[in-house]
Amino acid sequence: MASAIVVGATGILGREIVKQLAKSPEKWKTIYALSRSKKDEYPPNVVPKHIDLLSSADQMAQDLRGVEAEYIFFAAYLQKDTEQENWQVNGDMLSNFLSAVSHAKTKRILLVTGAKQYGVHLGQPKNPLLETDPWLTSDPFPPNFYYRQQTILHDFCAEHRGIHWTVTYPNDVIGFAKGNFMNLATGIGLYAAVSRELAPDEGLTFPGSPTFYTRFDTFTSSRLHARFCEWAALEPRAADQAFNVVNGDAQSWQDLWPRLARRFGTRVREDQFSRPPAAGAATSGCESRTELGDTPPISVAAKEAGLVGRVRGSALEQTVSLAKWSRREDVREAWDRLAEREGLQKDAFDNATWAFVDFELGRDYDIVLSMSKAREAGWTGYQDTWKAFSDVFGELEAARVLPKTH
Repeated sequence: MASAIVVGATGILGREIVKQLAKSPEKWKTIYALSRSKKDEYPPNVVPKHIDLLSSADQMAQDLRGVEAEYIFFAAYLQKDTEQENWQVNGDMLSNFLSAVSHAKTKRILLVTGAKQYGVHLGQPKNPLLETDPWLTSDPFPPNFYYRQQTILHDFCAEHRGIHWTVTYPNDVIGFAKGNFMNLATGIGLYAAVSRELAPDEGLTFPGSPTFYTRFDTFTSSRLHARFCEWAALEPRAADQAFNVVNGDAQSWQDLWPRLARRFGTRVREDQFSRPPAAGAATSGCESRTELGDTPPISVAAKEAGLVGRVRGSALEQTVSLAKWSRREDVREAWDRLAEREGLQKDAFDNATWAFVDFELGRDYDIVLSMSKAREAGWTGYQDTWKAFSDVFGELEAARVLPKTH
């Protein structure tokens, strides 16, 4: 039987890795769940441990005394205000942790990163996105902390012969974690529920980009990602490799949004993009547009792909900026009524990361990650994206973040 360490065990991705491994006590004898605070109840083969990844390597070594395992899953992440700060703090967290933990038994270290690997936060990428795509390391692209983390991991494994690495690139994660509101499903669920409470006959307007509404995106179920991590940690063909990890379907909001509206007991406003909302409506005056710059990531491939002269800057567009909408007095009053009547967590609305949801829905370009490399290595997992959303909405209902609609 093997042992594992999961760092970031209460996050959306780390939590599911702990749950996935804990299902098989005959395979995973001990799972150390490391986080700053304990937010979950665990089965007997899971040992929760406190760790502050912002502390020094020496302090972490004291906290980790007696903790060692064959497999390490590093899923911790701290969002800072600038990309340079992200580079510094997230790289330091990984470096200090690797210095602090005992590696007497370690066979594989799996690092969880994301599709920012490809610069999808900076504008239109080349599609589909492949693990062999070049890193964006020169001007005008800002520092990317995933590059620093991967370099730290590669160098560490090269120095410690016999320890292998694996890296995952999920995108637009669908999941749930207690107390973690940086979550696409939470944001759109709250928006749908409050919109229906505020104006039940008005219909639901997609708050993001009209362009993105009919473009393609690839999502990652946190549960599917956890299954992939368990598979990859034990799979010889996954050693010293990085993999895209998405559900396996390509989706668009033109398909997902009507399903979401039906789940929340409403419908899509049929003229949502062709006619502005009436004066005084909850979404009136909440439009927004932000240019992302003149050099999107696809520019790196423009010459080879024959796209010179055709590359244009990208933008974030919000039909309804949720950062603005969420501050409206009538919206907050509607939430208060709904939360009181349905017995919901009243702080859920304030803790929702509205600017994050604005970004996720506001891009005016496709994001398609290829799963070919993982398939060729033997991975066969698949998750229907709408089913993943629906399941998470159910979890949010059970946690009293969203009102029960099913």
